[in-house]
Amino acid sequence: MDMLHAMRTFTRVVDCGSFAGAANALDISAAQVSRIVAELENQLQTRLLHRTTRRLRMSEAGERFLERARQILLLSEEAMDEARGAHLTPRGRLRVHSTHGLGLLMMPLVAAYQAACPEVVMELTLSQRNPDPLDEGHDVVITIGRGLPDSQLIAIPLGGIYSILCASPDYLARHGVPERPEDLQQHVRMRMGDPLFEEDWVFEQAAESCVIQPQQTFLTNVADAMLQATELGMGIGLIPYFSATRAIEQGRLCRVLAPHRLRQREIYAIYPSRHYLDAKVRTWLDMLKEQLPLMFQAHEQIVEEQRHWR
Repeated sequence: MDMLHAMRTFTRVVDCGSFAGAANALDISAAQVSRIVAELENQLQTRLLHRTTRRLRMSEAGERFLERARQILLLSEEAMDEARGAHLTPRGRLRVHSTHGLGLLMMPLVAAYQAACPEVVMELTLSQRNPDPLDEGHDVVITIGRGLPDSQLIAIPLGGIYSILCASPDYLARHGVPERPEDLQQHVRMRMGDPLFEEDWVFEQAAESCVIQPQQTFLTNVADAMLQATELGMGIGLIPYFSATRAIEQGRLCRVLAPHRLRQREIYAIYPSRHYLDAKVRTWLDMLKEQLPLMFQAHEQIVEEQRHWR
């Protein structure tokens, strides 16, 4: 039996003082009301109401049950209101996963979102892998170009990224500036280990391509570590352009072999397909779609300025 419906019917009988009054309030027949109360008493194995031809009187067990039933019905209504409100008002825990570099890039958006939605607690996880949102319970995964692992997922494009070759002014003063991809063979080529990308540096040139292999002089899987190693003059590093913009703008790094772009990929926000999307997820996705491409554009304008090229 539907226990909540039975509790609601029982409390309505008590409030109305009769089966007929409860039937009118619930828009069902008095016989249905009587049957529901009888089934409830049978389920509980106790008498809730003492019936006479003239009036109803609650038993002691009925009085105790009525108090608990009212509490349960109130909590049930609050739970339903909260669930309905989840699609209207952003609140609760928002679990977001991103790669390390993109996660740092998004921090101004995270701060803006928290200010706009103070009832949301964002749980941001950063790593160099792309988890499956369904397997690991993430609400949104910011991922670098991959196919959808499951038909229950939805992907929203957020813009494109690429990596650029950089070197410090001190390194270039000591070793010279490479003019062609082939010249990199004479330079220290630091290796960026990332399972999402091939290790070789592939330069597309007209109808052919030039493939340069990094060396084993230095290896890291985090762009910020490669950025610092390049600033320290350890060699030429391949760095996501949005990670290198500040160092380039401040003169700590120069872009070499521009306008070559390597490891070009699309960025997507992936989330589980739902008929009703929580307000916290919807508002975060709306902010990403609006603001992240603008952030990419601002960073790209810096690295594409020829005054930063060598």
